[in-house]
Amino acid sequence: MRFRTRMTSLVAAGAALLALTGCGAADMTKQASPYANAQGAKTVTLSVQSWVGAQANVGVAKYLLEHELGHRVDTVQIDEVPAWDALSQGRVDAILEDWGHPDEEKRYVEDKKTIANAGELGVTGHIGWYVPTYFAEQHPDVTDWKNLNKYADELRTAESGGKGQLLDGSPSYVTNDKALVENLDLDFQVVFAGSEAAQITQIRQFAKQKKPFLTYWYEPQWLFEKVPMTEVKLPAYEEGCDADPEKVACAYPHTPLQKYLNADFAKTGGKAAEFLRNFTWTTEDQNEVSLMIADQKMSPEEAAKKWVEGHESTWKAWLPK
Repeated sequence: MRFRTRMTSLVAAGAALLALTGCGAADMTKQASPYANAQGAKTVTLSVQSWVGAQANVGVAKYLLEHELGHRVDTVQIDEVPAWDALSQGRVDAILEDWGHPDEEKRYVEDKKTIANAGELGVTGHIGWYVPTYFAEQHPDVTDWKNLNKYADELRTAESGGKGQLLDGSPSYVTNDKALVENLDLDFQVVFAGSEAAQITQIRQFAKQKKPFLTYWYEPQWLFEKVPMTEVKLPAYEEGCDADPEKVACAYPHTPLQKYLNADFAKTGGKAAEFLRNFTWTTEDQNEVSLMIADQKMSPEEAAKKWVEGHESTWKAWLPK
Protein backbone atom coordinates (compact mmCIF):
# COMPACT_ATOMS: atom_id res chain seq x y z
CA MET A 1 0.00 0.00 0.00
CA ARG A 2 1.01 3.52 -0.08
CA PHE A 3 1.21 2.76 3.62
CA ARG A 4 2.84 -0.54 4.04
CA THR A 5 5.84 -1.43 2.08
CA ARG A 6 2.32 -3.61 3.64
CA MET A 7 1.10 -2.32 3.83
CA THR A 8 0.94 -4.70 4.56
CA SER A 9 3.26 -7.02 5.13
CA LEU A 10 5.83 -12.08 11.87
CA VAL A 11 6.42 -14.05 14.87
CA ALA A 12 3.68 -15.85 16.37
CA ALA A 13 6.61 -18.01 17.00
CA GLY A 14 9.57 -15.74 16.70
CA ALA A 15 12.53 -17.10 14.88
CA ALA A 16 10.59 -19.93 13.31
CA LEU A 17 8.43 -17.54 11.36
CA LEU A 18 11.29 -15.26 10.52
CA ALA A 19 12.96 -18.20 8.90
CA LEU A 20 9.80 -18.82 6.90
CA THR A 21 9.08 -15.29 5.75
CA GLY A 22 12.40 -13.50 5.84
CA CYS A 23 10.72 -10.52 7.48
CA GLY A 24 12.78 -7.39 7.10
CA ALA A 25 14.75 -9.00 4.27
CA ALA A 26 16.98 -6.74 2.22
CA ASP A 27 16.20 -5.78 -1.37
CA MET A 28 16.60 -8.98 -3.37
CA THR A 29 15.82 -7.63 -6.83
CA LYS A 30 19.38 -8.38 -7.85
CA GLN A 31 18.89 -12.01 -6.84
CA ALA A 32 16.60 -12.83 -9.73
CA SER A 33 15.23 -16.32 -9.98
CA PRO A 34 16.80 -18.47 -12.71
CA TYR A 35 13.24 -19.46 -13.62
CA ALA A 36 11.77 -16.03 -14.18
CA ASN A 37 10.89 -15.40 -17.83
CA ALA A 38 12.45 -18.71 -18.85
CA GLN A 39 11.61 -19.22 -22.52
CA GLY A 40 9.62 -22.37 -23.17
CA ALA A 41 9.72 -23.56 -19.57
CA LYS A 42 6.59 -24.08 -17.50
CA THR A 43 7.90 -22.02 -14.62
CA VAL A 44 6.46 -19.15 -12.61
CA THR A 45 8.25 -16.87 -10.17
CA LEU A 46 6.18 -15.20 -7.47
CA SER A 47 7.20 -12.27 -5.27
CA VAL A 48 6.64 -12.82 -1.55
CA GLN A 49 6.24 -9.75 0.65
CA SER A 50 7.32 -9.76 4.28
CA TRP A 51 3.97 -10.34 5.98
CA VAL A 52 2.14 -13.59 6.46
CA GLY A 53 -0.98 -12.66 4.48
CA ALA A 54 1.16 -12.31 1.37
CA GLN A 55 2.83 -15.58 2.21
CA ALA A 56 -0.58 -17.24 2.45
CA ASN A 57 -1.51 -16.01 -1.03
CA VAL A 58 1.71 -17.29 -2.54
CA GLY A 59 1.57 -20.58 -0.65
CA VAL A 60 -1.86 -21.49 -2.04
CA ALA A 61 -1.12 -20.18 -5.55
CA LYS A 62 2.17 -22.11 -5.63
CA TYR A 63 0.54 -25.32 -4.43
CA LEU A 64 -2.18 -25.20 -7.08
CA LEU A 65 0.14 -24.15 -9.89
CA GLU A 66 2.34 -27.12 -9.09
CA HIS A 67 -0.26 -29.78 -8.26
CA GLU A 68 -3.08 -28.83 -10.61
CA LEU A 69 -1.32 -27.14 -13.55
CA GLY A 70 2.05 -28.89 -13.49
CA HIS A 71 4.22 -25.77 -13.29
CA ARG A 72 7.42 -25.30 -11.35
CA VAL A 73 7.10 -22.33 -9.02
CA ASP A 74 9.95 -20.31 -7.56
CA THR A 75 9.48 -17.63 -4.90
CA VAL A 76 11.60 -14.58 -4.16
CA GLN A 77 11.46 -12.39 -1.02
CA ILE A 78 11.42 -8.71 -2.02
CA ASP A 79 10.23 -5.57 -0.24
CA GLU A 80 7.18 -3.88 -1.71
CA VAL A 81 8.58 -1.04 -3.82
CA PRO A 82 11.63 -2.98 -5.13
CA ALA A 83 9.19 -5.75 -6.12
CA TRP A 84 7.69 -3.40 -8.71
CA ASP A 85 11.12 -2.92 -10.29
CA ALA A 86 11.70 -6.68 -10.28
CA LEU A 87 8.29 -7.30 -11.85
CA SER A 88 8.86 -4.69 -14.55
CA GLN A 89 12.23 -6.25 -15.42
CA GLY A 90 10.87 -9.81 -15.56
CA ARG A 91 12.83 -10.89 -12.50
CA VAL A 92 9.51 -12.07 -11.06
CA ASP A 93 6.27 -12.85 -12.87
CA ALA A 94 3.64 -11.78 -10.35
CA ILE A 95 2.84 -9.81 -7.22
CA LEU A 96 -0.28 -11.19 -5.57
CA GLU A 97 -0.92 -8.54 -2.91
CA ASP A 98 -0.27 -4.86 -3.48
CA TRP A 99 -1.64 -2.25 -1.09
CA GLY A 100 -1.57 0.69 -3.50
CA HIS A 101 1.52 2.30 -5.00
CA PRO A 102 0.16 4.99 -7.34
CA ASP A 103 3.59 6.26 -8.40
CA GLU A 104 4.76 2.79 -9.44
CA GLU A 105 1.43 2.03 -11.08
CA LYS A 106 1.65 5.16 -13.21
CA ARG A 107 5.28 4.51 -14.11
CA TYR A 108 5.04 0.84 -15.00
CA VAL A 109 1.41 0.17 -15.86
CA GLU A 110 0.37 3.40 -17.56
CA ASP A 111 3.60 4.83 -18.97
CA LYS A 112 6.08 1.98 -19.59
CA LYS A 113 3.39 -0.70 -19.90
CA THR A 114 5.81 -3.30 -18.52
CA ILE A 115 3.36 -4.38 -15.81
CA ALA A 116 -0.28 -5.40 -16.21
CA ASN A 117 -3.01 -5.20 -13.57
CA ALA A 118 -4.33 -8.71 -12.87
CA GLY A 119 -7.42 -7.68 -10.94
CA GLU A 120 -8.40 -7.61 -7.30
CA LEU A 121 -7.28 -10.23 -4.79
CA GLY A 122 -10.70 -10.17 -3.16
CA VAL A 123 -9.36 -8.85 0.14
CA THR A 124 -9.75 -5.26 1.32
CA GLY A 125 -6.84 -3.92 3.32
CA HIS A 126 -6.95 -1.25 5.96
CA ILE A 127 -4.27 0.29 8.14
CA GLY A 128 -5.06 2.06 11.36
CA TRP A 129 -4.06 2.69 14.95
CA TYR A 130 -5.25 0.13 17.47
CA VAL A 131 -5.39 -0.33 21.21
CA PRO A 132 -6.10 -3.64 22.96
CA THR A 133 -9.81 -4.16 23.43
CA TYR A 134 -9.36 -4.71 27.15
CA PHE A 135 -7.95 -1.17 27.43
CA ALA A 136 -10.68 0.30 25.20
CA GLU A 137 -13.33 -1.29 27.42
CA GLN A 138 -11.75 0.31 30.49
CA HIS A 139 -11.33 3.69 28.78
CA PRO A 140 -13.86 4.02 25.90
CA ASP A 141 -12.76 7.55 25.02
CA VAL A 142 -9.28 6.33 24.02
CA THR A 143 -10.76 5.23 20.69
CA ASP A 144 -11.02 8.90 19.62
CA TRP A 145 -7.66 10.35 18.59
CA LYS A 146 -8.54 13.64 20.30
CA ASN A 147 -8.20 11.90 23.66
CA LEU A 148 -4.89 10.10 23.04
CA ASN A 149 -2.76 12.71 24.80
CA LYS A 150 -4.78 12.03 27.94
CA TYR A 151 -3.29 8.51 27.95
CA ALA A 152 0.24 9.34 26.77
CA ASP A 153 1.76 8.65 30.19
CA GLU A 154 0.14 5.22 30.41
CA LEU A 155 1.38 4.39 26.92
CA ARG A 156 4.96 5.49 27.56
CA THR A 157 7.79 2.95 27.27
CA ALA A 158 11.54 3.02 27.76
CA GLU A 159 11.93 3.44 23.99
CA SER A 160 9.53 6.36 23.56
CA GLY A 161 11.61 8.98 25.36
CA GLY A 162 9.08 10.40 27.82
CA LYS A 163 6.23 10.40 25.31
CA GLY A 164 3.55 7.85 24.61
CA GLN A 165 4.65 5.04 22.29
CA LEU A 166 3.10 4.43 18.89
CA LEU A 167 4.45 1.03 17.88
CA ASP A 168 5.19 0.54 14.17
CA GLY A 169 6.67 -2.49 12.40
CA SER A 170 9.45 -2.33 9.84
CA PRO A 171 11.07 0.99 8.88
CA SER A 172 10.65 -0.21 5.28
CA TYR A 173 6.86 0.05 5.56
CA VAL A 174 5.51 3.28 4.12
CA THR A 175 3.42 4.79 6.91
CA ASN A 176 2.05 8.23 7.60
CA ASP A 177 2.50 7.88 11.34
CA LYS A 178 5.28 10.37 12.01
CA ALA A 179 3.40 13.05 10.05
CA LEU A 180 0.16 12.17 11.81
CA VAL A 181 1.73 12.47 15.25
CA GLU A 182 3.17 15.88 14.37
CA ASN A 183 0.20 17.27 12.47
CA LEU A 184 -2.34 16.16 15.07
CA ASP A 185 -0.14 17.56 17.85
CA LEU A 186 0.08 14.26 19.72
CA ASP A 187 2.47 13.66 22.60
CA PHE A 188 3.70 10.40 21.08
CA GLN A 189 6.85 8.94 19.60
CA VAL A 190 6.80 6.44 16.72
CA VAL A 191 8.93 3.44 17.71
CA PHE A 192 9.79 0.81 15.09
CA ALA A 193 9.84 -2.79 16.23
CA GLY A 194 11.96 -3.68 13.18
CA SER A 195 9.66 -6.15 11.45
CA GLU A 196 6.13 -7.49 11.51
CA ALA A 197 7.46 -10.45 13.44
CA ALA A 198 9.03 -8.31 16.14
CA GLN A 199 5.94 -6.13 16.33
CA ILE A 200 3.73 -9.17 16.90
CA THR A 201 6.06 -10.40 19.63
CA GLN A 202 5.78 -7.06 21.43
CA ILE A 203 1.99 -6.92 21.04
CA ARG A 204 1.62 -10.41 22.46
CA GLN A 205 3.91 -9.60 25.37
CA PHE A 206 1.86 -6.50 26.20
CA ALA A 207 -1.36 -8.51 25.95
CA LYS A 208 -0.06 -11.31 28.15
CA GLN A 209 0.65 -8.74 30.87
CA LYS A 210 -2.59 -6.84 30.17
CA LYS A 211 -0.62 -3.67 29.54
CA PRO A 212 -2.01 -0.84 27.41
CA PHE A 213 -0.41 -0.16 24.02
CA LEU A 214 -1.05 1.84 20.86
CA THR A 215 0.06 0.27 17.62
CA TYR A 216 -0.01 0.74 13.87
CA TRP A 217 -1.74 -2.38 12.57
CA TYR A 218 -3.73 -3.61 9.61
CA GLU A 219 -6.52 -5.81 8.41
CA PRO A 220 -6.72 -8.56 7.34
CA GLN A 221 -4.43 -10.04 9.97
CA TRP A 222 -4.70 -13.29 11.92
CA LEU A 223 -3.43 -11.69 15.15
CA PHE A 224 -6.85 -10.13 15.84
CA GLU A 225 -8.06 -13.63 16.70
CA LYS A 226 -5.36 -13.97 19.36
CA VAL A 227 -5.21 -10.38 20.61
CA PRO A 228 -8.53 -8.52 20.15
CA MET A 229 -7.84 -4.90 19.26
CA THR A 230 -10.06 -1.86 18.76
CA GLU A 231 -9.32 0.83 16.19
CA VAL A 232 -8.70 4.43 17.23
CA LYS A 233 -10.73 6.80 15.06
CA LEU A 234 -8.47 9.26 13.24
CA PRO A 235 -9.80 12.22 11.23
CA ALA A 236 -11.90 10.82 8.38
CA TYR A 237 -10.15 9.86 5.18
CA GLU A 238 -11.02 11.90 2.11
CA GLU A 239 -9.63 11.41 -1.38
CA GLY A 240 -6.31 13.26 -1.65
CA CYS A 241 -5.90 13.97 2.05
CA ASP A 242 -2.71 11.89 2.05
CA ALA A 243 -1.28 13.31 -1.18
CA ASP A 244 1.43 15.29 0.61
CA PRO A 245 3.28 12.89 2.96
CA GLU A 246 4.39 15.75 5.23
CA LYS A 247 0.90 17.23 5.65
CA VAL A 248 -1.11 14.08 6.26
CA ALA A 249 -3.66 14.55 9.04
CA CYS A 250 -6.27 11.92 8.15
CA ALA A 251 -6.95 8.21 8.53
CA TYR A 252 -5.72 5.55 6.14
CA PRO A 253 -8.17 4.47 3.43
CA HIS A 254 -9.72 1.07 2.89
CA THR A 255 -7.87 -0.42 -0.08
CA PRO A 256 -9.00 -3.28 -2.33
CA LEU A 257 -5.75 -5.23 -2.69
CA GLN A 258 -4.52 -5.74 -6.24
CA LYS A 259 -2.54 -8.34 -8.21
CA TYR A 260 -0.01 -7.47 -10.90
CA LEU A 261 1.74 -9.48 -13.60
CA ASN A 262 4.81 -8.79 -15.70
CA ALA A 263 3.34 -7.56 -19.00
CA ASP A 264 5.15 -10.17 -21.12
CA PHE A 265 4.12 -12.94 -18.75
CA ALA A 266 0.52 -11.68 -18.87
CA LYS A 267 0.57 -12.23 -22.64
CA THR A 268 2.62 -15.43 -22.88
CA GLY A 269 2.10 -17.07 -19.49
CA GLY A 270 -0.79 -19.17 -20.73
CA LYS A 271 -2.73 -21.11 -18.12
CA ALA A 272 -0.49 -19.90 -15.29
CA ALA A 273 -1.24 -16.24 -16.07
CA GLU A 274 -4.95 -17.03 -16.44
CA PHE A 275 -4.96 -18.86 -13.12
CA LEU A 276 -3.33 -15.93 -11.33
CA ARG A 277 -5.86 -13.52 -12.82
CA ASN A 278 -8.64 -15.82 -11.60
CA PHE A 279 -7.16 -16.17 -8.10
CA THR A 280 -9.51 -14.36 -5.71
CA TRP A 281 -10.42 -15.26 -2.16
CA THR A 282 -11.85 -13.74 0.99
CA THR A 283 -10.32 -12.18 4.06
CA GLU A 284 -11.49 -15.24 5.99
CA ASP A 285 -9.71 -17.56 3.55
CA GLN A 286 -6.46 -15.63 3.84
CA ASN A 287 -6.64 -15.44 7.62
CA GLU A 288 -7.29 -19.18 7.84
CA VAL A 289 -4.06 -19.95 6.00
CA SER A 290 -2.13 -17.18 7.75
CA LEU A 291 -3.10 -18.53 11.15
CA MET A 292 -1.85 -22.01 10.22
CA ILE A 293 1.50 -20.58 9.14
CA ALA A 294 2.07 -18.05 11.89
CA ASP A 295 0.39 -19.51 14.93
CA GLN A 296 0.33 -23.24 14.25
CA LYS A 297 3.87 -23.17 12.82
CA MET A 298 2.96 -24.99 9.62
CA SER A 299 5.05 -24.45 6.51
CA PRO A 300 3.33 -22.45 3.75
CA GLU A 301 3.08 -25.61 1.67
CA GLU A 302 1.51 -27.60 4.54
CA ALA A 303 -0.97 -24.80 5.24
CA ALA A 304 -1.82 -24.47 1.56
CA LYS A 305 -2.38 -28.23 1.22
CA LYS A 306 -4.73 -28.26 4.21
CA TRP A 307 -6.69 -25.27 2.92
CA VAL A 308 -6.90 -26.70 -0.62
CA GLU A 309 -8.24 -30.01 0.70
CA GLY A 310 -11.08 -28.20 2.47
CA HIS A 311 -12.02 -25.59 -0.14
CA GLU A 312 -12.23 -27.37 -3.49
CA SER A 313 -15.31 -25.46 -4.59
CA THR A 314 -13.41 -22.18 -4.18
CA TRP A 315 -10.19 -22.98 -6.00
CA LYS A 316 -11.73 -25.06 -8.78
CA ALA A 317 -13.16 -21.83 -10.14
CA TRP A 318 -9.65 -20.41 -10.52
CA LEU A 319 -8.45 -23.13 -12.88
CA PRO A 320 -8.38 -22.29 -16.60
CA LYS A 321 -11.27 -23.80 -18.52
